[in-house]
Amino acid sequence: MIWNWEFAAEALPILLRGFVNTLIATVIGTLIAVVLGLIIAVAIRSLPRWINWLIRLLVAFVRNTPLVMQLMFVYFIFAGIPGLVDVPALVIGFIVIGIHYSTYMSESYRAGIDSVPPGQHEAATALSLPPVRKFTAIVLPQALRATVPSLGNYAVAMFKDTPFLFAISVVELVTSAQQFGAAKFAYTEAFTLAGLIFLAASYPTSLLIQRMEKRLATY
Repeated sequence: MIWNWEFAAEALPILLRGFVNTLIATVIGTLIAVVLGLIIAVAIRSLPRWINWLIRLLVAFVRNTPLVMQLMFVYFIFAGIPGLVDVPALVIGFIVIGIHYSTYMSESYRAGIDSVPPGQHEAATALSLPPVRKFTAIVLPQALRATVPSLGNYAVAMFKDTPFLFAISVVELVTSAQQFGAAKFAYTEAFTLAGLIFLAASYPTSLLIQRMEKRLATY
């Protein structure tokens, strides 16, 4: 038989347990990326040139090396050096994924900040607003209007990259499917259900991002 409903029913709870790790890594990783990406974008614009250059170099390194390599590098550092705190693999996973995607989100923030008309900056200066007040009350809200859709797209991309966590022994959704398929020789059922779970979680998010993009465009 190509499809066995008993195997499918047995696999579903196992896959959903693996999906919990996928969801945790995505949500916390996204929060890290959103906050850190903004910090990077602001730092590049405001810090002295020599620090600016160093930050750009680090961002380029993270963006141009594979995510799976970064996961394994950090994981084996913590696993291989005696005396370090025993950090769970899932924690390492969402931190590394968050840092990786923060470098992409920082570019979205940069583009959004650059899209704010110069007249807005001049008006804030004419009102003698402090730099922090100027950024948080005038520049950032307008920048987010152009930035939120791309940030959402990166969050979806992060969700689809969570299977790389298998490299550091995190049992997420795809790894759960692979393990169940190997144990029961039911790869068709396991990976079909895993794909449907990914679709059920990511497609509504994509629709929400599209709706948000259209709504923001009207303001």
